[in-house]
Amino acid sequence: MRTALRRIARALVTVLMLPASAVDAEDLIARGAYLATLGNCEGCHTARGGPPYAGGKPILTPFGTFHTTNLTPDRDTGLGLWTASDFWRAMHEGVARDGRALYPVFPYPNYTRITREDSDALFAYFRSITPVRRLNTPHELRMPYRFAWALDLWRALFFRPEPFVPDPSRPATWNRGAYLARGLGHCDACHAPRNLFGAVSKGPVEFAGGPVPEQSWHAPSLHDPAQGALIGWKSADAIALLRDGTAAGAWTTGPMSEIVSRSLQHWRDEDLSALAEFLTTLPPRGDSKSGAMPLDPADPIFTQGERLYREHCRDCHGAQGQGRAGRYPALANNRAVTAAPPTNVLRIVLVGGYAPATRREPRPHGMPPFAQTLGDDGVASVVTYIRNAWGHKAGAVTAAQANRVRGYPAD
Repeated sequence: MRTALRRIARALVTVLMLPASAVDAEDLIARGAYLATLGNCEGCHTARGGPPYAGGKPILTPFGTFHTTNLTPDRDTGLGLWTASDFWRAMHEGVARDGRALYPVFPYPNYTRITREDSDALFAYFRSITPVRRLNTPHELRMPYRFAWALDLWRALFFRPEPFVPDPSRPATWNRGAYLARGLGHCDACHAPRNLFGAVSKGPVEFAGGPVPEQSWHAPSLHDPAQGALIGWKSADAIALLRDGTAAGAWTTGPMSEIVSRSLQHWRDEDLSALAEFLTTLPPRGDSKSGAMPLDPADPIFTQGERLYREHCRDCHGAQGQGRAGRYPALANNRAVTAAPPTNVLRIVLVGGYAPATRREPRPHGMPPFAQTLGDDGVASVVTYIRNAWGHKAGAVTAAQANRVRGYPAD
């Protein structure tokens, strides 16, 4: 005990002996490190097996492949010659240090809303990390997107720099959640539909969901109770789902599991509470239930699916789709199973499903892939079965739908 107290005392003396500017700089860097976690910057700006924030990760889009940039303070290939004002201009206006317009695969349409103070903290953190010399890989874009005029036209049509404007009718915690979701958290980068030009559609609802570009995942609507809405959830359950990836019978998988593992589980309690307050009070809109005609249990696709379910799925998920608490998710009354379109459940059957690895559950149970075990007809039949068993009425899934999902890369 005395040893611990002496260590604390020495640390306090060290801090007190530092110049105020040094203490302020350390605080700014620490704040920036946390903000980088909030925005999951490392998730995009770190190539698989590469050094943190050195860029080089390919981002597949309908317009071609983008390669993320080096955020380390290397003078020749990173941010070493940038100033805080250069960085703010990139975040707020989407313009690089040399005056080039940036492609919105870097989500500056969201980052434009963050404050200058948060931008400066992020920049201070990136300036503090180990510099890595790694030349940025040129983008590989289709025609005509590789031309500057195409990007200029996109920006003229779909982008305006704008600060975050709090809603005066809402409490400070709700506004904090809105700031995080709409800004650094960039939730609508996945959870909003996009038009033919890749811009977020300005529809009547903000987070109406949509396909994740060039991946066979569908980001669910955060307004639709039949998809991914948390509307009406208890705050504790919403926080647990965001932090742990599982709560109240719901589980995250796919890209959302990565967000939980890399980012959300590390958020401070007050920020998780704020985000939960924002998401649980979004206006409810839509109903993604297919309205399909109930499937006849004697239908061959249903009976084949039931047989395959008994053979491959029942041991974990139960005869009645009840699952095992804390281990395997229930399939009965699971909106991820019945939601339209059936993209995600097909994807999970084909490539496997894995809850996020977190501090609370570092080794979560996973589901093996069945792409090598089942053909398209088999996948379609077993998914049809679970979407129509146990009182579900989600209609049949076709082998063509299964084949389309099979054709996408595994990650």
